[in-house]
Amino acid sequence: MLDAWEVAVGIAPIPVSNQSEWAPPDGKASDRRATLEGRSLQTVGPEVPLGRGGFAADTAPLDALVAVPGDGPLDDPGSWVVADTLAEARRAAGKVQGRRTTAEVVPPIDLPDGDWDAVLRTVWVEPAPLETDAAWCLPAGEPVGPLANGGAFGAKVDSSLPALARALADAHGSPVLVAPSREDIVRFGVKRPPVAGGASADGTGVLRVARTPGIAEAVVAVAPGLDVVEVEVVGPPTSAAVRAAGWAEAVVLLTGAGALISGQPVVSPDGAEATAIVDDDGIRVTVRCGDPIDEVVLRSYCIGAAHMAWSWITAEGLSVDATGTVHDLTVRSFGIVRATETPPITVEVLADSGRSVNGSDAVFCRGGRGHVGPSWEPS
Repeated sequence: MLDAWEVAVGIAPIPVSNQSEWAPPDGKASDRRATLEGRSLQTVGPEVPLGRGGFAADTAPLDALVAVPGDGPLDDPGSWVVADTLAEARRAAGKVQGRRTTAEVVPPIDLPDGDWDAVLRTVWVEPAPLETDAAWCLPAGEPVGPLANGGAFGAKVDSSLPALARALADAHGSPVLVAPSREDIVRFGVKRPPVAGGASADGTGVLRVARTPGIAEAVVAVAPGLDVVEVEVVGPPTSAAVRAAGWAEAVVLLTGAGALISGQPVVSPDGAEATAIVDDDGIRVTVRCGDPIDEVVLRSYCIGAAHMAWSWITAEGLSVDATGTVHDLTVRSFGIVRATETPPITVEVLADSGRSVNGSDAVFCRGGRGHVGPSWEPS
């Protein structure tokens, strides 16, 4: 979209490499780079903005039954309401439109005791994918799941919907589309694990984090001096697969403590390097992640990562009560910064002939750092 805007208003586009040089013999260069950045199957092409993106909800058979959550556990096929259409299923389930709460957004984890050079607390935030989770299946068939095109940067990796779609299709002897609403996904979908940590200038410290499989390993990969303490937190499920979960927070904490130098490249566990300068002129990013393959696609993902980081740090947060219930259920209530309120973002892709790796996660870790808001309590 930015490239189209540059053409429309007469702005000279940022030079990119000759795309024909990068086209692989076994597939489109754009798809390869997009799949690296999204960490799941991605498709790039004119059919996507035309509504043919290949998402599960778009490819289900026209005669498929539709299932929505009922009152029971989500992993119990018997608790889902099944009907001929989405409207009928929602009506039978008694769906109530989600809303925004006035309840305060509060960090769920207490800081560790100690005399630290920097401390950091984060709150619950919503991955907020453009396309909500969905899956469909034929009786005795192979499910088409939420990863059909895009995976919410890790938030859909562990979805239980494909197994549910298969069970319901077998039970009803008919194709079934499992189609939870936005509100359902917010209530029950995985979230980034909240943290509360303190660090010293020598790189040591304590990072308390919501108990999540794999999160300690993610932190230690970039911050071996931090003692990771997993704690039980009442709230939505969490996942270490969400974009840069754990290690991004560790880098921000260590940078605040002076253990890492602000402005110097951050190196992701994949080996990508990124810098970001945030000032009155906007967010200026550099990224090095091996062979770019398709520089236009890489730059697009890095712009998105910088916006995601800026929004996460300056504005986002979910109200979750003491019972773990999420009360902010609409897209506008998540605190996501609108495009019109986002600082100008420029991305420079540094030439590299090495192995292609994900670059936008490193940009996410650096982009937007230096400004903080409701999601963060740094010192």
